[in-house]
This record gives sequence, C-alpha cells and structure tokens, in this order.
Amino acid sequence: MSISLEDQYDKIYKYCYFKVKNKEIAEDLTQETFLKYFAQNSYISRGKQLAYLYTIAKNQCTDYFRKQQSIPLEEGFIVEDSPGNMVTNLVVRQAVDNLPHELAEVVLLRFSSEMGINEIALFLGISRFAVHRKINTALKEIKIILREEDFYE
Repeated sequence: MSISLEDQYDKIYKYCYFKVKNKEIAEDLTQETFLKYFAQNSYISRGKQLAYLYTIAKNQCTDYFRKQQSIPLEEGFIVEDSPGNMVTNLVVRQAVDNLPHELAEVVLLRFSSEMGINEIALFLGISRFAVHRKINTALKEIKIILREEDFYE
C-alpha cells in the first residue's frame, strides 16, 4: 500500500500536537518525523509505511519529553474557528485529556488521524479486537465525562 504523504502530514501534525500541546514544537516534531522517514529508504519500499511513519512520530514525541522538564499547557485543540466549534472542541479535548494515555492515543489515531482499525493495530502492536475494545471503552468514558460537565445528555 502506498500512502500519500501530503495527506499524512496534517495527521502526523495533529498527532504530535496532541502529545505536546504546543504548535511550534508539534511543527518541529512533524518535520523531524518526515526527515527521518525519508532517511530510511530501505524501509519505505517494504510496506507498512503508515505504521512506520506513526512509530517515528511517537518516538520523536517521546524523545522530546525526555529532554524537557516541564511542558506549557496551551488552549484546546481547535479545528474550526466558529465559536460553537471552539467550545465543543475544547470540551471534547479536555475529556480526551482525562482519559488514560493508551485510550487517548487510540481515540486520536482513529478520529483525528483517521487511521483504520488495522493500521492502528499494526502501529500499536495489538490485535484488531483490542483496538475495538479500547475505542469503545474510550468513547464510553468520554460520554461519562461529558455528562458530568453537562455537555452531553
């Protein structure tokens, strides 16, 4: 399967932004991810390119946190600029931030990065069933959090 790198750039950026919560740092990490991806010519031709790309991004974010003592918290993850969407995105973003790390990561990969179940399973090294279970668990927890905030009926 050949992936369109133009389509993946924004998704990798969102993934990095979700991890570091800083626009400039996420841009740097995304750029570094693609530089490392292209530096490994031998792996690109062997398949599983998308999983490899996300593995590099994950490692870049992990390396960043190892180098940092404290990370500044920025405003929520905003996709569109209308006031209603900003509030909704901020509330949902905070709900996702309250999830355990492994559940939040699966939600990000599935809904923000629009990865398929098989791709997520390959990236995380778990079964498709486990991915389904984590997504369902995460969505149930998000609904509970949103109900507590009186944002979801």
